[in-house]
Amino acid sequence: SDRVPPMSGATTTGSGAAGGTVAARGAAASVAVRPVRGRAELKRFLRLPWRIYADDPLWVPPLLHDLKSVLDRGRHPFHRHAEVEYFLAWRGGDVVGRIAAIVNHRHNEFHEERLGHFGFFECIDDAEVAGALLETAEAWLRERGMERVQGPMSFSTNEESGLGMLVDGFEHPPAVMMAHTPRYYPALVEAAGYDKAKDLLAYWLDDPNPPERLVRGVARLQKAGRVRIRSLDMRDFAGEVERIEAIYNSAWERNWGFVPMTEEEFANLAKQLKPVVNPKLCAIAEVEGEPVGFALALPDYNRALRYVNGRLLPFGIFKLLWHQRKIDAARVLTLGLKPGYRRMGLDAMLYLHIFREGVKEGFYRAECSWILEDNWDMRRGLERMGARVYKTYRIYEKTL
Repeated sequence: SDRVPPMSGATTTGSGAAGGTVAARGAAASVAVRPVRGRAELKRFLRLPWRIYADDPLWVPPLLHDLKSVLDRGRHPFHRHAEVEYFLAWRGGDVVGRIAAIVNHRHNEFHEERLGHFGFFECIDDAEVAGALLETAEAWLRERGMERVQGPMSFSTNEESGLGMLVDGFEHPPAVMMAHTPRYYPALVEAAGYDKAKDLLAYWLDDPNPPERLVRGVARLQKAGRVRIRSLDMRDFAGEVERIEAIYNSAWERNWGFVPMTEEEFANLAKQLKPVVNPKLCAIAEVEGEPVGFALALPDYNRALRYVNGRLLPFGIFKLLWHQRKIDAARVLTLGLKPGYRRMGLDAMLYLHIFREGVKEGFYRAECSWILEDNWDMRRGLERMGARVYKTYRIYEKTL
C-alpha cells in the first residue's frame, strides 16, 4: 500500500529546494511535494506505478532491482556527471505522484545550454497533483541556473525506457525498453504550461518477407565487394563493445538531444544487455575492414516480463524462462553509421541482415523505435521496407 500515517508539516509551503516541502496553491493546500528521504520513501517511489497502472492490462512492470540500481547515486554511472533529486507528492497520507528533477551537466556542456529535465513522472489523474510536482521540479532546476526544462527523460536519450510520453498508440503494449503512459498525461503536462519539443516515432513491421527491391538493391551493393555485414562475435564481446562505442558516439553526434556516453556508461549498458543479446540480431557493417555502422535488435522480452510483476526472485525467473520461449517479436532499438558512410545503402544492408537472421531465429514481427520525427532518411528507409508508424511519444518543454 502507498498509505502512510499523516506527517506534520505536510502542507507547509517551502522553496522547492532539496530539503524543502512545496504545497500546491489554494486555500486547502491539499497536495505536498517533498524530496524522497530514506528507504521507506524510496520504496514508495518505486512502487507507485503499480497503483497508477492497476487497471491497465497493457502495462509491463519494470524490474524493481534494475530500476533501484538506476536511481542509486552511488551505483549508476549517469550520476557521475549529473545532479538528480527525487520527489513524492502526498495528499494527506497517500502518495499520489512522483517526479525526478535532473541536471545533466554533460548534456549542457555538449550543447552549450542550460537545460534541465524532469523524469520518472507518474501521477494520478489530477491537475493539482501534476502541477505541484512539475512546479517543484522547475523550482529545483531554476535554483541551479537552468533556463528551460524538457521531459519526460529518465535520465537522458541514452536511457530509453523513460523517454517520452505517449500521445497515440495507447492500444498497443510497450516493446522492451520503451515507455507506456496513461492517456491523461499529455493533458496534465500541457495544463502546466508545457509545449511540444519533439515527437519520437515507433514503427511496426509485420511482414516476414523483405521487399524484393530491397533484396535487389542490397545484392548490387554487395557485388562491389567493399562492404561486409556480419553478426556480433560473442567470443570477442569486449572488443565488439569498443568498436560499437566508437561508432555510437560519432553516428549520433548531431542528433537532437544526443549526449555522448562515457566509457563507464557504455560499459554498464553492455553489461546489462549481454545476457539478453541474440548475436544474430546485432549486425556490424565493415568497409574495407573498418567498422563503420551497426544495428541492434533485441527479442521483445516485455512479452515475458509482463508475467514477472517486477521481481525475478524467487519465482519470477521461472516464469520468465517459460514465457520467453513464445516470444516471436523483436525491437530494433538502434542503427547508426559513422559520418561519411551515410547514403551509401549501408542502412538497408544492416536492416536486411537483421530481417533475415531474425526470421531464422523465430522473430516474425518487429518494432523499430525510436525515430525522430524529422529524421527523414531513417523514416523513408523504414517505410520502403513496409513499416508503418503506430505510436508517437512526445517530449515536452517549458521556459523557466
